[in-house]
Amino acid sequence: MFETRDEEQWHAHLRGLREADPGIDWSAMRMDMFCGRLTQPTVFRLSRFMPHAATASATATATASDSGPGQGSAP
Repeated sequence: MFETRDEEQWHAHLRGLREADPGIDWSAMRMDMFCGRLTQPTVFRLSRFMPHAATASATATATASDSGPGQGSAP
């Protein structure tokens, strides 16, 4: 994840990533711009989607089905 309040730094970071690794899967990337208007500074954030591991999902499902209502921890 990368985050900055400086728009020039934001663009430079994106350019650097594109030049360093042309094979980046940009469909897995998330680019956000949080506009603070007059009260907060604008923040630029780059993050990457991380899929859940299949084993972690299976374990969570098995654990949830093993405990009855009101038992165990909340998800």
